[in-house]
Amino acid sequence: MYEIKNRIYLDFDKTQKSGVCNFLRSLVKQNLELSSEEILSKFIEDERYYQELGASRFPFLKNYLFEKSFEADTLNYINECKKYYEYKERQRPIIEANKAFEKKKRKFLQEVKMSKEPPTKKQLYYYDILCKKYSLEKKDVEELSKLDLRNEIERIINEHAIDYKNDD
Repeated sequence: MYEIKNRIYLDFDKTQKSGVCNFLRSLVKQNLELSSEEILSKFIEDERYYQELGASRFPFLKNYLFEKSFEADTLNYINECKKYYEYKERQRPIIEANKAFEKKKRKFLQEVKMSKEPPTKKQLYYYDILCKKYSLEKKDVEELSKLDLRNEIERIINEHAIDYKNDD
């Protein structure tokens, strides 16, 4: 897609080309179900309408709007945008799978790190509070890791979750 930008709209300056390309790309993204020709005609009709109102986004297109070279360049760019978005859509399952894998990996690495660290003061305090609240016998937590204590706290909360719901 980036190569085609160097071959189209040769008469436009950098800002004009960028503005038109960005607008066309968003127009294609919003109207993927339409054909390239339909998107082109929609763009030209909209631009003609706004020029008649005197509120055009691209006033410099007034001289180019009906030229064959402009239509050909625009159609080529629209086709490239459609190819790009179709490719991106086909890649979505792979990207989602990679994200899920990376999330699991981060969680695993976090747990490995937690298993090597001593429990925090907050965890110890919270564990004491839970033991008092539910009249449980405290275990020796000095030898437990941060991960072990977290799991123990979760176990206590899950066991007594029914009691907690009934108290409300």
